[in-house]
Amino acid sequence: MSNEPNIGAAETPTWRKMGRAIRYLSERYQDQPDLEEAASVAGLSPYHFQRLFTRHVGVSPKAFVSHLTLNHAKTELQHGASVLDAALDAGLSGPSRLHDLCLKIEAMTPGDYAKGGEGLLIEYGFHDCPFGVTLLMATDKGVCGMAFGDEGEEDEMLEDMKSRWPRARYREAVAHTAPLARQIFALDGKKNDEIKLHLLGTPWQIKVWQALMEIPSGSVTTYRNVALKVCTPKASRAVGAAVGRNPISLLIPCHRVLGTSGALHGYHWGLPRKRAMLALEAARQSERPKTSAIV
Repeated sequence: MSNEPNIGAAETPTWRKMGRAIRYLSERYQDQPDLEEAASVAGLSPYHFQRLFTRHVGVSPKAFVSHLTLNHAKTELQHGASVLDAALDAGLSGPSRLHDLCLKIEAMTPGDYAKGGEGLLIEYGFHDCPFGVTLLMATDKGVCGMAFGDEGEEDEMLEDMKSRWPRARYREAVAHTAPLARQIFALDGKKNDEIKLHLLGTPWQIKVWQALMEIPSGSVTTYRNVALKVCTPKASRAVGAAVGRNPISLLIPCHRVLGTSGALHGYHWGLPRKRAMLALEAARQSERPKTSAIV
């Protein structure tokens, strides 16, 4: 049986239940909620919740909660800049990305970006996922946008993303984005088809986003370390601004960038969601064979 989750209409109720449970655990992890509490939020018995959570999310509820304290982040940050350096030196730019996806990147030219997306057709669709509702957007060259929110926030999410490329044309096309959603959230790590990204940003933003994609899944770094890699540590504030404008959340993992102290700073789609993303990645990494772990 495949471990790939279905992001179709038949699985929507289950994904929404898992999304509610993940958000609840991410907000209440300091209280160490037990299985019964999380199951109640999802509207399931503890037995069925345990099975469905593990099947759809890829880790057990207990493993997820245990990683929500972000102790792994503090450990990673003790290595300082070596976290990002080691990833680059080991040639991990492809297989280290989320779920071992292989990403092909095409960037918009500065002139095209200055036109605000004029002449571009961007197709979009909303899908349920482990982090609530995701909005996927794509041009004919690849995924150009990925946003997250909760049920009922779809209009706000769409307007937020449209504001980035105000002159583009938009068309809802769930049939086009559904296969992308299935591939992005697959749990089996297969590289069936390469995910293509169409980066719509300034040359500086794109440079920063490319550096973010070199941070291995399950690892974190700081704004200063990213600045050191792309320019100079004095550019930390400019890096932070570029990270904040990342239009393709998760695939361009801006959630893996923390403050120098290891604290979680602002995340456009909410700190509980950032905490959940980091915890899931850390939990999945810890369950992999030691021979494939990043050290």
